[in-house]
Amino acid sequence: MARIRVPFRHLVALTAGLLLLTGCGSSGGAKTTGSDKASGPAVVATSTWEAALAKAAGATDVTYIVPASIRHAPDYDLKPTDLTKVTGADYVLYTSFEPFAGRVKDAAGSKAKMIELNLDNSPSVTTADVTQLGRAFGTERQAAAWNASFAQEWNTLTRQVKAAWPHGGQPAVVSEEFSTWAAKLAGARQVGTYGPDAVTPQQLRTLSAKKPQFVLDNENMSTGTVLPGSGAEQLEIVNYPGADLNLLGVYERAAEQMKKAFATS
Repeated sequence: MARIRVPFRHLVALTAGLLLLTGCGSSGGAKTTGSDKASGPAVVATSTWEAALAKAAGATDVTYIVPASIRHAPDYDLKPTDLTKVTGADYVLYTSFEPFAGRVKDAAGSKAKMIELNLDNSPSVTTADVTQLGRAFGTERQAAAWNASFAQEWNTLTRQVKAAWPHGGQPAVVSEEFSTWAAKLAGARQVGTYGPDAVTPQQLRTLSAKKPQFVLDNENMSTGTVLPGSGAEQLEIVNYPGADLNLLGVYERAAEQMKKAFATS
């Protein structure tokens, strides 16, 4: 059989073409590259609240342990499989009132940096938490930008809720300890507070005597009707963000609840 001679330059071109095709791949599966991965540190939060703060601070690789469907995260019973989420984390976020914080610390080991947050939706606390996390993650610029947008959103929501005050007058409210931020957002006159434990008979008499128009209860720790027989309308204020980790959504939801209640009272 006669041998076919192929010019060397043609072999080079053919080889280069095959290499190019091999690099592109033909299986249809996209290969993950470094640019496709989330940048920055790996952050694991115990709940959606800490996770939302991390996201606000500029973190992009954020996961959380307690499911978003759980009403009160500290009551969640951690499973061994939950604790595997902290493996390989650069930062683990928690708060002191979570009884499982110690187990999370042990599971994180020595590599992860533990950051304790003071969870409270009051503007000063939220801003401080976001600033703290931005410094830790090296995302100070993103954290500062979020804090600026948060300040603007707070002022806008406050104006809107005040515009809905019943009969144009400042409403009198009683707030659960972790819902006092909502009273501030509304510009309401806070005549008393309670919680986190259930209201005692003595508190019931004392708070009812102040004749509040509204009770701002903590939906995540609600024990039912707070001031029965007082005539006060009770609103359930949510503190924890949802699975979308939208922290601003917590404030927007509370503002909408209070606007509707005030406008129809």
